[in-house]
Amino acid sequence: MQQLIDELKRADIGELLPNEPLAKYTTWKIGGPADLLIIPRGKRELAAAVALLHRHGVPWTNLGRGSNMLVLDKGIRGVVIKPGPGLDYARFDGHTVIAGAAFSFIKLSVLAGKHGLTGLEFAGGIPGSVGGAVYMNAGAHGSDVSRIFKSAEIVTENGEIVRFDREAMQFGYRHSILHDMPGIVAEATFELAPGDRKEIAAAMASYKDRRQRTQPLQAPTAGSVFRNPPGDYAARLIEAAGLKGWRSGGAAISDVHANFIVNTGQAKAEDVLTLMEHIQRTVKARFGVELVPEVLVVGER
Repeated sequence: MQQLIDELKRADIGELLPNEPLAKYTTWKIGGPADLLIIPRGKRELAAAVALLHRHGVPWTNLGRGSNMLVLDKGIRGVVIKPGPGLDYARFDGHTVIAGAAFSFIKLSVLAGKHGLTGLEFAGGIPGSVGGAVYMNAGAHGSDVSRIFKSAEIVTENGEIVRFDREAMQFGYRHSILHDMPGIVAEATFELAPGDRKEIAAAMASYKDRRQRTQPLQAPTAGSVFRNPPGDYAARLIEAAGLKGWRSGGAAISDVHANFIVNTGQAKAEDVLTLMEHIQRTVKARFGVELVPEVLVVGER
């Protein structure tokens, strides 16, 4: 690892943090250390870092804003890559929006509305990065990334930067091709439509009000824990199984929204996993439905 770190330093990749605890980088405030956390300065540095890791045969994990992710208590072996400040940008050109992987998806939706562009209203409550949103095909309120996606620059496993169009991304429900092949979003381009600023603002305000009434926004969470099964809602099934309020250590199934698990203060990843597994067993036994996690579980247990 030291030889790799020395080469990364010589390449002036960006910030290098050995044995870095990841809890402070996740919205759940949970997670053990990474052997090495790399925060590349920009697109060129991101590609160069991945190329070096490929050459050394060192595995890597991508970390955006740490939402929708459970990092296990023993942490992540190898390298974690978190796109840095040089990828935290957005540019508007007519109806087209170009954003770096590190840019806030919520902030992008707000800016789009101010530009009188519609299509991103659904993103107003998704607390992730643009890169993470593309990776997960994030969605809410009946829409998702695939509806507005035009193309993305992807850093492939050997460090090349390749442009993927919508078809190449193979979007599905909370899925993209990046679930099946190593790659990191460096930049994404979205195609929006002209809209009325007041109507856009009203829709976003309505969504925000609904979130505040129906989600535990004051506690550390990772958003929805399970995917909605076809024709139903995970939250309905969990609540119908009588699981609201169940606890394991410092983690609890939210009393506000049953598909959220909150960190009540000192939760470990093991506490969250215990609740997730209990939910799956109970819902399977009661309703015959297999709940599939929406959150990504990474690291060593």
